[in-house]
Amino acid sequence: MNDKLDRRNFINNVSLAGVSLAFGMPQVTYGKTTDAKPAILGGPKAHPTSFPSWPIVERPDENALLEALNSKKWGRLNGEAVRSFEEAFKYLSGAKHCLAVSSGTSALFTALGALDIGPGDEVIIPVYTFVATYYVVVLNYALPRFVDTDIESFQVDANQIEKAITPQTKVIMPVHIGGSPADLDTILELGNKHHIPIVEDACQAPMAEWRGEKVGTLGLAGAISFQSSKNLTSGEGGALLTNDTEFAQSCYVFHNQGRNAPNTKLHSRGTNLRMTEFQGRLLLAQMERFKAQVDCRCENAAYLSRLLNEIPGIYPAKLFKGVTKSAYHLYMFRYDKREFQGMDRSKFLVALQAEGIPCSGGYGMLNKEKYVTNLAKNKHYLKIYGEKTMKDWLEQNHCPQNDQLCKEAVWFSQSMLLGSRQDMEQIAQAIQKIRKYAGDLLIFLTKINLLSVDLSKPN
Repeated sequence: MNDKLDRRNFINNVSLAGVSLAFGMPQVTYGKTTDAKPAILGGPKAHPTSFPSWPIVERPDENALLEALNSKKWGRLNGEAVRSFEEAFKYLSGAKHCLAVSSGTSALFTALGALDIGPGDEVIIPVYTFVATYYVVVLNYALPRFVDTDIESFQVDANQIEKAITPQTKVIMPVHIGGSPADLDTILELGNKHHIPIVEDACQAPMAEWRGEKVGTLGLAGAISFQSSKNLTSGEGGALLTNDTEFAQSCYVFHNQGRNAPNTKLHSRGTNLRMTEFQGRLLLAQMERFKAQVDCRCENAAYLSRLLNEIPGIYPAKLFKGVTKSAYHLYMFRYDKREFQGMDRSKFLVALQAEGIPCSGGYGMLNKEKYVTNLAKNKHYLKIYGEKTMKDWLEQNHCPQNDQLCKEAVWFSQSMLLGSRQDMEQIAQAIQKIRKYAGDLLIFLTKINLLSVDLSKPN
């Protein structure tokens, strides 16, 4: 059963209080849970309080928006805030150039636009990623080539990239999933070997570091997102980082509707992807506390990993040796049901949520989504590539490691890592309870699933 549907059926059809009463169990209470039963079986919640909410709003944020409003200069073409933010974020990231744009997707789209990616070209991307990584390739009528996942790190398996390279490969686009860097040593070496530019999808990874350098600055370009859930946010927004001056100029021209092109180069494409002054000012205000938040996430993630590594069947995402800092946009781990008496992940997620621990199962199998597989039938793609190429492309999109990961992954959001050390201990405590009572939970939640099915039947 689909994890999201499973949880939704449980939550919608049977409240925890109702379940307890229906099966003769005591109501959930609060307090310490060292030897207690899981909350869903009538014990106290492991985490009875709330985690920090997101986004955090403080007085500087209010002042920033009012300053933008009262300036009556709301767009970057006649304002100063976006340029000021670009300078500040460039300095923070250690890049020579920073271009603020309307979203992380826009940053990737700008990079591909400046590289003149189009029909007949191929772009290598990981299969475990947000759909925007795929769509920016398809929007250019280029062909995305999926590479399987390294299941231990959740990142693209860099050792499988080379076999995906063809004479049509024009870009390799690794993604730093969850804010942790992919294996950039291997990826950058491949780029140099085959003379293929590397565009880093670092949308989830501002401030993450590979061998002391910020991700997004090691390839030709890197994209950052400031969408609502991101660690530095303005609701929407993004940035493109690069150390290549000519490429930076091409990106600016592309995002500014092809205007102000240098006389030395012909620019034939462009669109409007500019950031607003409201976003620029809000980001400047949030940067005042950004570094402290990064440090807090890193400290809590390291402590939580130490705790979870002691629990059989729980495997925190591995960091590569070159990682000197993760941004921890997500805290990710794998759940092995064999250590929980065969209780599948959907039931584990329900039990964990009942303990007061928000969680999700993460990404699905992108290569198997209808909007991806239907590309093989798209009339434009059939016209450009032909039926045989698209059929072969579809048949080559097998990613067995990713299939397995998508059945085991568990995510916590970045705002949870802004909590206290006690919050981290209570997360581990909740999982320990669930493992200890896994057999009882399996029987109980199976009954709940059957009850949900019965309740959904027509009279």
